[in-house]
Amino acid sequence: MLYQLHEMTRNLLAPWVHQAQANAAFFNNPGHWWSSMPGADRLAAMNELFHRLGKDYEKPEWDIHELELDGEVVPVAQLTELEKPFCRLLRFKRHSNDGARVEALLAQPAVLVVAPLSGHHATLLRDTVRTLLRDHRVYVTDWVDARMVPVEQGEFGLDDYVEYVQEFIRHLGAAGLHVVSVCQPTVPVLGAVSLMAARGETTPRSLVMMGGPIDARCSPTAVNNLATRNPLSWFENNVIHTIPAPYPGQGRRVYPGFLQHAGFMSMNPSRHLMSHWDFYTDLVKGDLDDANAHRRFYDEYNAVLDMPAQFYLDTIRVVFQEFLLPRGEWYVRGEHVDPSAIRDTALLSIEGELDDIAGLGQTEAAQKLCTGIPAARRDHFIVEGAGHYGIFSGRRWREVVYPKVRDFFGAQSAQPAAKKARKSASNVTPLRRRAQR
Repeated sequence: MLYQLHEMTRNLLAPWVHQAQANAAFFNNPGHWWSSMPGADRLAAMNELFHRLGKDYEKPEWDIHELELDGEVVPVAQLTELEKPFCRLLRFKRHSNDGARVEALLAQPAVLVVAPLSGHHATLLRDTVRTLLRDHRVYVTDWVDARMVPVEQGEFGLDDYVEYVQEFIRHLGAAGLHVVSVCQPTVPVLGAVSLMAARGETTPRSLVMMGGPIDARCSPTAVNNLATRNPLSWFENNVIHTIPAPYPGQGRRVYPGFLQHAGFMSMNPSRHLMSHWDFYTDLVKGDLDDANAHRRFYDEYNAVLDMPAQFYLDTIRVVFQEFLLPRGEWYVRGEHVDPSAIRDTALLSIEGELDDIAGLGQTEAAQKLCTGIPAARRDHFIVEGAGHYGIFSGRRWREVVYPKVRDFFGAQSAQPAAKKARKSASNVTPLRRRAQR
């Protein structure tokens, strides 16, 4: 009943939330007599803060419409490359009327950005995508809010995630493709490529793994401790709920976005409280630049989606409780996941020095698992002074991390093409199988 109670509370508060928005506009409008009242600036700030605390946050737009390349403004179109029930593969296509420019853009490496399915929308990687577009053809996984997926589409688990990644890689052409996985998808992406390699399929030119829990036993964080402190049954009984009417996904079991958001906020409550207080004081002082920065951040941070229950529970068990990947005991649809089978794909792992979500060493663990990749084609990079978000968004990403990623891609693209797949994937029987766990 928790989901229904949340929806009822939200609907009851809606009139007050909308009225607060109108009040803030009245108190701020020099043409309205309310603005001449004593303390109008404080009343306006108070009403806007209440509105922002109580309103619904819809999925943000990608808002990538143009890009400046060598002094020329190049328009960017957002296209749907593939559409699956739980994910859309998006392409950000750059356009130009200059034939030479078009040829140069088409010759640039293709990059698949695998966004996390961990509460926030894929638009959290907007800065990642926009920066990569300077020198690459960019595709990104845009995960669908589970409450919008009818139950007739079936369940979606971690194995399905792995299969989605494989399908996207095959569709884009693995031979010339570079794959970037940010946070949660580092595990399923490494699993997907490992399985492809074991079958003899062509694998991507390179993998970049950023701030992900490849081995969550290393430098455990608050996120890791929560997952290990409680049995899997606790998560199933306490955070999994059923979507009510009138959503298309009515009847589907999910980990609701509003519960995830509460968890995000509880990790640093004092920081968020101070941020909202600063927002209030900025509005009173008329410091609109800082106020707008607050709005932009929380418009993204507060927009959350429902995760399919099976996927969430699979992730808790496989990644955070049983550590099946680093222990060499992970099986997907009965196939053993063996990262040492990867030979023709370069690997770059990236960690933030101050990451409080994926601690130091968790992503670097991929280096120890991918023993089939020559040492000359593997690299690890620690971003000094960066937290979790700083490795893929913001100034450090653009000025420190991106040049490293761009040069890594360039070096791998300059390498001779990997050998053709030794066997057709459709005709290969996996080397090692056992009953699905």
